[in-house]
Amino acid sequence: MLAANSKAHVDCVSRVLKNADRLPQAPVPAPILDSWRRSMEQHRLDPASLQGPRILSQSSLNECRERAELFLRIASDAVARLHGRVRDADYCVLLTDAQGRTIDYRVESTIRNDCRKAGLYLGTCWSEGEEGTCGVAGVLTSHAPVTVHKRDHFRAAFIGLTCSAAPVFDPQGALLGVLDVSALQSPDDRRSQHLIRQMVVQSAREIENAFFMHNAEQHWVLRAHSAPGYVDSQPDFLLAWDADGRLQALNSVARRVVLEQCGQVPEHIGQLFDLEILRAATDEAAQRLNWTAAGGEVHARVSSPRRQPVRRASRTEPMAIDARVTEALRLATRVKDCNLAVLIQGETGAGKEVFARQLHQRSARAEGPFVALNCAAIPESLIESELFGYAAGAFTGASTKGMRGLLQQADGGTLFLDEIGDMPLGLQTRLLRVLAEGEVAPLGASRRERVDIQVICATHRDLVARVAAGSFREDLYFRLANARFELPPLRERSDLLVLINQVLEEEAKACGVQVGLGAAALECLLNYRWPGNLRQLRQVLRYACAVCGSGTLQVEDLPVDVRGGQCSAPEQQCVSPQRQVLLDALVRHRWKPGDAARALGISRATLYRRVHEHGIEMPRMQAPRP
Repeated sequence: MLAANSKAHVDCVSRVLKNADRLPQAPVPAPILDSWRRSMEQHRLDPASLQGPRILSQSSLNECRERAELFLRIASDAVARLHGRVRDADYCVLLTDAQGRTIDYRVESTIRNDCRKAGLYLGTCWSEGEEGTCGVAGVLTSHAPVTVHKRDHFRAAFIGLTCSAAPVFDPQGALLGVLDVSALQSPDDRRSQHLIRQMVVQSAREIENAFFMHNAEQHWVLRAHSAPGYVDSQPDFLLAWDADGRLQALNSVARRVVLEQCGQVPEHIGQLFDLEILRAATDEAAQRLNWTAAGGEVHARVSSPRRQPVRRASRTEPMAIDARVTEALRLATRVKDCNLAVLIQGETGAGKEVFARQLHQRSARAEGPFVALNCAAIPESLIESELFGYAAGAFTGASTKGMRGLLQQADGGTLFLDEIGDMPLGLQTRLLRVLAEGEVAPLGASRRERVDIQVICATHRDLVARVAAGSFREDLYFRLANARFELPPLRERSDLLVLINQVLEEEAKACGVQVGLGAAALECLLNYRWPGNLRQLRQVLRYACAVCGSGTLQVEDLPVDVRGGQCSAPEQQCVSPQRQVLLDALVRHRWKPGDAARALGISRATLYRRVHEHGIEMPRMQAPRP
């Protein structure tokens, strides 16, 4: 039986929804009322439910955190600072990804268990389709800051919580995630959350600007604020452009005022500002700048690129030297530049998105956007609006300015559809029409818009079998599979040793340690079957770096499932494959240590150390003959 306060809440929700049109004033704000209606009518949720939120499995959570790794790293300091400001009032801080899945949180140990029981914990999912009206869901649907206070929540399970949340956008205007501050107890008056909400909005802006600056290191950047003292520390407006003056990025505040000024984001910075004035503001003290769209005069400074653009692998994109992968990349680039769709197949974690990004960077569209959508990671109810966008007022809760879908955002560049085999059948028909006609119709729009995109798809599923089963359209399959490339699993790659060394270096740096690999530990890594592939390799080495108590990773530092009892024998009794790998590299490069070290992805000093460890005699190291 429902507790009295829960029953009263259910009665209130039912009464309000039934009589909403006749009530002189609803007991909750209009956006909350709209969310209640969607929760009841569209998502068919039960307001009486006392069940907590869905919680991701550990493997799914690890995958979400892996995909959001850069976002997590950049946001970490701001999340910690925000928690430091609110923890004495027993608030906890949650950071979710763009689908409402909690990927980071901060909470005092004294209330940790209570928060966990309430669903305020890592891995909990807060989309409106699953949990109804709540803080994170409010941001996901409105893309604006919200406060959902106590009985504003739709489900009775959450009516004791108060949640204030704000969106974090990337430099292209797409939602990166949601920052949320929640408490188990608070005053009944909603106005008590006003200051908390302002703190959340400010911290979300800090994360957004930090993410912007990280991604704009190779561009010219304009910082602007109404007060000169805040231009560098807390700029309101951020805009970035390349050496040719083409606009590459805007933070959310700048994007809003530019859209109000121009109706769309212009291609060139010169369409917004006088170039001579911008040159005068370059790398000097803040200059006064008249910008009507921003409310008049602002103080601005322009900084030159902090680094030159280079084409190299990022932290999550280790360079591949496996012959099959490099040949596939070469052929795929030629195919893509002939305007043919590419289908990448391979096991989960085999590096399909990495391959797609490298393919985009090598193609003729490298200067255009690369837009990715994981069809398996987004609820079916949200995929359509994410992919096609929607017009202003297309549905209840839609942004008043509408939203550009990923198809439009990829115009002139590449659209990457990961796990295409999991796309709902109904959306397959719409996607097929876009690919056939080169036009997209946002939800609720009366006019179609031209888009120029090239498509790369990836899946670990057997699409031919899904076509036969009727769950994947045959005509879409032949449209997407113009050229198919199979990525080998990690256990079959010839560059496994190189990847281990590269990933270990990256993870050790991220953990703030300096470690090498012991021979027995390396043998375990080389002999392990790697069902999770590259993604699992990174997680294993991150764990090992975290628990290692010395400067060398040993077998006991590896997770138990990786050890598997395979390398428990004394090191001298193991036949180490590393010796053969070293010999092969040295022979292939005519015993030149510098060339061999580069091929193996290690330093010359590391090469010499391993040569000595394995008792390999290099020609130049042998004693002269008498």
